[in-house]
Amino acid sequence: MSPTDTSRPPLPPFSYEDAVKKVRMAEDAWNTREPARVALAYTPDTRWRNRDEFLNGRAEVEEFLTRKWAKENGYRLIKEIWAHDGNRIAVRFCYEWHDEAGQWFRAHGNENWEFDAHGYMAVRHASINDVPIAEHERKFRWPQGKRPEDHPGLTELGL
Repeated sequence: MSPTDTSRPPLPPFSYEDAVKKVRMAEDAWNTREPARVALAYTPDTRWRNRDEFLNGRAEVEEFLTRKWAKENGYRLIKEIWAHDGNRIAVRFCYEWHDEAGQWFRAHGNENWEFDAHGYMAVRHASINDVPIAEHERKFRWPQGKRPEDHPGLTELGL
């Protein structure tokens, strides 16, 4: 990025309020399940570790997300800030999804994010575990897309 490129506020160094806003913006974007749109939040040379995959650059991120959301049906995500400092934010998250056979899962994870000066994510490290759940155990039941503002977060849901 150069100073003439568009920035993605809020920008580092993050206040607590700005970090919370950045987390919710990421959650909202991921809940669109639009790989091209989501990939634009990352630097062109972003580096990721997602579970056991290592990705480099927006093109690989977009391809990864396309593959992910083709498999993870009914995807609904909640992210919650864990910590922040300077240009870094740590989050915890859960998402629910089902496979082609209709088996539901709840994925639990943590992410460490590092941003460039223009507010693009340059580094993302994600550790994630999937737990099979029964349909009646689901907690994320809003219509596909953005989580409603009044829907409880992870802490309120006991996750």
